[in-house]
Order: sequence, then C-alpha cells, then structure tokens
Amino acid sequence: MIPLSDENPTVRPAVMTGLLLAAIGVVWVVVEGAGTGDRLVRAVCTLGLVPGELTGLAPLDSGVPIAPGLFCAVDAQPLNWLTPVLSMFLHGGWMHLLGNALFLWVFGNNVEDVMGAARFVAFYLLCGLAAAGAHVAAAPASVVPTVGASGAISGVMGAYLLLFPRVRVRTFVTLPPIFFRVVVLPAWALLVWWFVIQLWLGLPQLARTGEPTGGVAVWAHVGGFVAGVLLVRAFTRPDLVEARRRMLLQRGLLQGVDGGT
Repeated sequence: MIPLSDENPTVRPAVMTGLLLAAIGVVWVVVEGAGTGDRLVRAVCTLGLVPGELTGLAPLDSGVPIAPGLFCAVDAQPLNWLTPVLSMFLHGGWMHLLGNALFLWVFGNNVEDVMGAARFVAFYLLCGLAAAGAHVAAAPASVVPTVGASGAISGVMGAYLLLFPRVRVRTFVTLPPIFFRVVVLPAWALLVWWFVIQLWLGLPQLARTGEPTGGVAVWAHVGGFVAGVLLVRAFTRPDLVEARRRMLLQRGLLQGVDGGT
C-alpha cells in the first residue's frame, strides 16, 4: 500500500519537510551522481552504515561485492561513526529515493505542523538514529552497507499514527496481478498494516543475526517507528496544537479531521 495524499490541512507551510526533501535531492545529484556511473556505489560504500564496522565484529578488509569490479571493504576510518547520520541522506536508486520522498511529504508536513521546524528536524534525526541502532542490533556483524531515509521517515509515520489516527489517506493498493486501485483508508489502518508487515518481514532476519543481510533494513523501519511513537509527545508543541485546533474549527473540519492532540 502506497500513500498518495491525506485529507489533513496544515496551519503553516512545511518548511523543514521541504528542506529535508531538498537536502536528500541535492545529495542524490551531487554526491551520488543521480545514480549514474560509479559515484552511487562509491558513496554507498564509503558513507553507508555498515553494522560490523561500528561494532567491530566484522574483520577488517572483509566485505561484499557492491558492483562489477567494486568491492566494499570493512575499514576503521573515523568517518564510520558519522554514517548513522550521513546514510539517512543517501539512497540506492531512483525508486528508493522517490518512495521515501513520497512518504515523507504525505506524513511529514502535518507532524511538522504540530512540532515546529526546529523540533521536527531534531525528532527526525533522533528517529533516524534509533532506526540505525535497531538495524545494528539486528545484524551486528553485517558487512552490507545500508542507506536511506526510511528509518527516520518511519519515526514520522509512528508520530502520525498517534497524532492523526482517523485522518483519511488516499492509498494505492496493489494485489498483483489483478487488483490495482486507489482507496481511502483511515491513517491508523494503513500505518498499523505497514508496521505489521515490517515485523513479519523482520522476524526471519533475527535467526541470521551476525550474518551479512541485504535488501530492505526492516528492523531500521521498526526501530524508527517505535521511536516515533515514544518520542512524539515530547516534541509536540501545545501552542501549535491549539493553533491547529482553532484553524479546523474555523473551517468546520474538526469533526472530520483529528485535532493533533
């Protein structure tokens, strides 16, 4: 299920959400070469999060082939300690980038609306770090580099679940090869379903703890989402929640849209 838009107006423009999207886009073009040549794979290898490098459980010079003729080796560079943050702004391909951007735009603007720009970016980064921690804990010896904003965005989704559970979300639902349809779902149904899928996909990985893992870092998604649920109240500003409530009252929307309380 892919969210397309929500019926959830905001009081003020989502400046920080826009800046985060712009930063991700700039990194994709400037650092990763928009996925062309070998700049993408070199950026992922150098700046991606490698659990085994952080834990010291992966032998130096071990690693994985990351592209034809390119081997991503474990090292002990000081830069490795910054990869939990740096990797949040990297992506592995156009679909990875566009999917994360869509989720951040649909859910981020309303969460920012009740936190304010400064608190929202702090919340976003903390959820991203929690996601990185969960990924490392699930595969502490992995030598596979991980990149993407999805852990931090999962935290935004967890916050949205608590703040706006009944908001209607236009969702593209696919059940290949016969069912492709846009339906309107309450946010809680979409987000709870998404979280259950992450758990279902992640449980088999626990049996392989300590081995290299590839594909989607589902435990990063789980960790980020749980962090968002736990941290949202500490970052929400009562004055912004009240401003939102007044706006919804003035527009006669309070009965159909959650108030963000």
